[in-house]
Amino acid sequence: MEALRERVEFIKESLQKSQTITDNMVSILGSFDHRLSALETAMRPTQIRTHSIRRAHENIDKTLKAAEVILSQFDLTRKAEAKILRGPHEDLESYLEAIDQLRSNVKFFSSNKSFKCSDGVLNHANQLLAKAISKLEEEFRKLLSNYSKPVEPDRLFECLPESLRPSSSGSPRNHGDGSGKSLIDHQEKSLENAVYTLPILIPPRVLPLLHDLAQQMAQAGHQQQLFRIYRDTRASVLEQSLRKLGVERLGKDDVQKMQWEVLEAKIANWIHYMRIAVKLLFAGEKKICDQILDGVDPLRDQCFAEVTVNSVSVLLSFGEAIAKSKRSPEKLFVLLDMYEIMRELHSETELLFGSKACIEMREAALSLTKRLAETVQETFVDFEEAVEKDATKTTVLDGTVHPLTSYVINYVKFLFDYQSTLKQLFREFDASDPDALLASVTTRIMQALQNSLDGKSKQYRDPALTQLFLMNNIHYIVRSVQRSEAKDLLGDDWVQIHRRIVQQHANQYKRISWAKILQCLSVQGGASGGGSAMGADGSASGLSRAMVKDRFKTFNAQFEELHQRQSQWTVPDSELRESLRLAVAEVLLPAYRSFQKRFGPMVENGKNPQKYIRYSPEVLDRMMNEFFEGKTWNEQKR
Repeated sequence: MEALRERVEFIKESLQKSQTITDNMVSILGSFDHRLSALETAMRPTQIRTHSIRRAHENIDKTLKAAEVILSQFDLTRKAEAKILRGPHEDLESYLEAIDQLRSNVKFFSSNKSFKCSDGVLNHANQLLAKAISKLEEEFRKLLSNYSKPVEPDRLFECLPESLRPSSSGSPRNHGDGSGKSLIDHQEKSLENAVYTLPILIPPRVLPLLHDLAQQMAQAGHQQQLFRIYRDTRASVLEQSLRKLGVERLGKDDVQKMQWEVLEAKIANWIHYMRIAVKLLFAGEKKICDQILDGVDPLRDQCFAEVTVNSVSVLLSFGEAIAKSKRSPEKLFVLLDMYEIMRELHSETELLFGSKACIEMREAALSLTKRLAETVQETFVDFEEAVEKDATKTTVLDGTVHPLTSYVINYVKFLFDYQSTLKQLFREFDASDPDALLASVTTRIMQALQNSLDGKSKQYRDPALTQLFLMNNIHYIVRSVQRSEAKDLLGDDWVQIHRRIVQQHANQYKRISWAKILQCLSVQGGASGGGSAMGADGSASGLSRAMVKDRFKTFNAQFEELHQRQSQWTVPDSELRESLRLAVAEVLLPAYRSFQKRFGPMVENGKNPQKYIRYSPEVLDRMMNEFFEGKTWNEQKR
């Protein structure tokens, strides 16, 4: 127990010491807290000063950086100014970069107007920009002018497909003999896959420079200056190129004064010029305009329109003058040629002049196409009337094919060279079948010709020659139709009907020419066959010797008179000529043989029989072969 008490006393003393130590520690810690609080209070001014210094440093750094940016802008401005003052000649690319830098500087100082220097710098930069753009305009004008030269005709011809190039004489190989287009022209027009090479109007290496200059001018708000420079330069060069080619402004009065041969040549040239202008020159202008003014779209379309407007007007004015000039049949084919080239160029015209700025030119081209179509339609009507009322005094004395017939038939043949063009033209005004419309036009022309021939046939005093004339001409018409494409349109019925008309005229000729002479070989006045000279029992009829002599003399006189006249008549078609001779011989020779056989002895036994029986059937046959040869009287005597 004693030991336990001692331990308790020891523990108690230890706890008291620990409490004393704890109290002392608390007292010490309290002292530290007081000291720290005093230290913090003492250091607060120092902390405030340190924070202020740090903020001052930060502000100084920001100011230095801002100053550095401003100084760099000043430095860039000085460098840009130096380049601009040197001008664009030495290094255009560097000059354009300097303009871009100036614009950047203007933007910078415009957004930092708090700087005291901003106003002064902006004024200086803007003045410098104005001077730079002015030099730029001059450079653009000079560069565009120096590299814009008229295109020589030979260079343009080289850009055409081989088949469309002019002949060595310098005239275009796209016209025939004046009555219609030639086979070569017809083939040329059908070359749908012909390759055209655009001429180089401005060297390709210069185009990017011009584009950059144009862009800078547009960005500077100088679109109108850009427009005027481009329009005036390129329009003048384009017009010069066309003048070198041979294009000239001609109006209705000029056209009316020209002789047909001169006018026809000018129309042929115009067709050539239209193709070159649209497919080469206008297409080339469109290409370089798009490249130089790329990105300036409204201005680009307007520039192209203004560059080409005068040239288009000059070309179309000639077409309008022709379309509105006095109509005549010979103009029909050149009108079709003109209509054809306008249709050929329609898609290119729509594409090139497709913008709103070019609407007037597009409508002018369409208007000319329709006007040409209308004039062709009107010329058809005029031609029909002219054929039917043909007042020429030309008379074919030998009854052969009249010049009007061959002219009209050739006219129709040429029409069929233009079948596709005519069908397209008919569609302009009528939704009906174009084949039927072409057939209708052809039929009307043929009928007008027949009506005219009927009138001309009445000029002959000899009714037999009237029939021969009509036979020759209708036969020529039928044969020509059968050998041409017109046959498919007019049809077999038309051909058969007119072949029967030919035969009717041949029969009428035989009746009128030979009925009277055949009466000499018959006993009864109305008979005309070989057997009619005999009685019912086969013996010779009761004709006296005097009557027989008179019959032979009458026959000789009539045959000689027929031979003399009808050897001067002409049947130009060999088959028809032989057919007509044979038809006459088949009637005449048997009747003559029979008459001579029955009544010849009555004369042969008398005095001077050769006076009455002048011709044997063989001689008559040989003389018949001289009919319709168109021989003159002197030729017959030889």
